[in-house]
Amino acid sequence: MSLNKRILFIDSNHPTLHEELQAAGFICDLQYEWSKEKVMGELHNYIGVVIRSRFKLDKEMIDKGTQLKFIARAGAGMENIDVVYAESKGIKCLHAPEGNRDAVGEHAIGMLLSLLNNLNRADKEVRQGIWIREGNRGIEIQGKTIGIIGYGNMGSAFAQRLKGFGVTVLAYDKYKKNFSDEYAKEASMDELFEKADILSLHLPVTEETRYLVTTSFLEKFKKNIYIINTARGKIVKTDELVEQIKRGKILGACLDVLEYEHVSFEALDPNKLPEAFRYLIQSDKVILSPHIAGWTFESHEKIAKVLVNKIKALNL
Repeated sequence: MSLNKRILFIDSNHPTLHEELQAAGFICDLQYEWSKEKVMGELHNYIGVVIRSRFKLDKEMIDKGTQLKFIARAGAGMENIDVVYAESKGIKCLHAPEGNRDAVGEHAIGMLLSLLNNLNRADKEVRQGIWIREGNRGIEIQGKTIGIIGYGNMGSAFAQRLKGFGVTVLAYDKYKKNFSDEYAKEASMDELFEKADILSLHLPVTEETRYLVTTSFLEKFKKNIYIINTARGKIVKTDELVEQIKRGKILGACLDVLEYEHVSFEALDPNKLPEAFRYLIQSDKVILSPHIAGWTFESHEKIAKVLVNKIKALNL
């Protein structure tokens, strides 16, 4: 068995990924049940590893992959890979935000429409035989200014889907310049603070963005706003967000991600859930989903195809 064609799959993925790589001459070992210790003991046998989120590929694990040429993450975020260290050793780090950006853009729109039109609450009421019209009067997106922080794959996909709503889209991205397009106008954070009615976050978790959204951050907005987070939970300090919802500074929140995600809620005593989380699940000013914004049948396959192309392009 040729070492230079072996790829270890630690997490399950769409079958297109390993099938097309095998057709291209790679040997794909699908080892979804291997423990971290087993992976570390075998990693030296592979030139590539494909992951989602089961393990963090830290310095210790990367050092075991003495023949590694690439690490591929079937998803957008790279926070479970020590990218800087891997790249310092000549290991390419691949991900596939192109594969689920459309799903994220659509999900963000869906959450926003549900929140502004009270659809979740109204649906529950009608099922209970309660018919309230005035109390469920909605708010239109048209005419609003939507601020986007982070104008990469996800932020731009969200902006594209807003085009038909008759809104003004302002986008801030610290690491990009001159990116205005037909969907969004490049703006400063000060402009977002001044003009935004709705804020959507599209950022990775880094030391710079961790708990970016706090009381002091939210108080900089001139208007009372709605907030959407389909990015990463730890960008938002949840207890401080909750306080701003109670105060009325935040009119509503669409949260696909939460800072508590590393905890298995099924194993928790419901009486011991964080107080802020208990508020979120009881509030009709909040729409919640379980980190599924990029999680569609279509994105599952598109992510696989994106990674196949990126791995082939390495010409290994």
